[in-house]
Amino acid sequence: MASPLQLPGWRHVSSGKVRDLYVPDPSTSSGTTAAPDRMLLVASDRVSAFDFALSPGIPGKGVLLTTLSLWWFDRLAGGDGGRSIPNHLLEGHVPDQVAGRSMLVKALDMQPIECVVRGYLTGSGWAEYQHSGTVCGIRIPAGLSDGDRLPAPIFTPAYKAPQGEHDENISFDRMIEIVGADRAEELRDLSLEVYERAAAAAEQRGVILADTKFEFGVDADGVLTLADEVLTSDSSRYWDAEAWATGTTPAERMASFDKQIVRDWLAAHWDKQGTPPELPAEIVERTAARYRELLTRLTSA
Repeated sequence: MASPLQLPGWRHVSSGKVRDLYVPDPSTSSGTTAAPDRMLLVASDRVSAFDFALSPGIPGKGVLLTTLSLWWFDRLAGGDGGRSIPNHLLEGHVPDQVAGRSMLVKALDMQPIECVVRGYLTGSGWAEYQHSGTVCGIRIPAGLSDGDRLPAPIFTPAYKAPQGEHDENISFDRMIEIVGADRAEELRDLSLEVYERAAAAAEQRGVILADTKFEFGVDADGVLTLADEVLTSDSSRYWDAEAWATGTTPAERMASFDKQIVRDWLAAHWDKQGTPPELPAEIVERTAARYRELLTRLTSA
């Protein structure tokens, strides 16, 4: 992984597989020694799969995903005619080096829960369903196929493990033990609301939002706040609605606008032992093209 950028007025504090986090530099005149009330979230062009950061990155990915997040934050703040969902965005200047791929955000007390909503049966959910008829322990009607729409969206939380470790799927009862009953219900209900609003908007544009994950934090006033990225190609599965309706195989139905192309190539060329292989140029370009097409479809309609 490349060294983080040196940004004037900001101090790098951490890097995930695909994003870098900065706080105001206390050594500058605008800095403070108190706990920061704002942060700079920078999206890189790095891509990850199976909990590994891969090489090379996807050119322009940071800008594409940031643009999509900002579009969704705007819609969810009332731009779609629905009620406003509080989010972490702040107004202000960002350094020129990361313009277009960064967000100035308020510092939050992040909840240790990854809020996953699934509207379709696929991925790890399909694997579990074949074995036990459940998805994350939730009983699902029999007779469904890979890629089928669920009778209703389901909320399947995960416990956010420390950086470098695997998140753990948990039951709703376990979630209550971690964050309390009231907060657990608020997180579940808000996640389902955001998913349903986003899925309806995507459907109008010929796109299926199969599943997604959200992160929330609590602000200084105690308000539950939508944070991190939202409804991007990295945090969601998006499919072409026409292909889903007319396809006769799972591969045809799930014409993805996300990094499924990368996952599929890795699954065919890597046994998940040791360092993953470098992505071929053709896989990189196909993935970038699908990211670009999704952004155009959603935001230009």
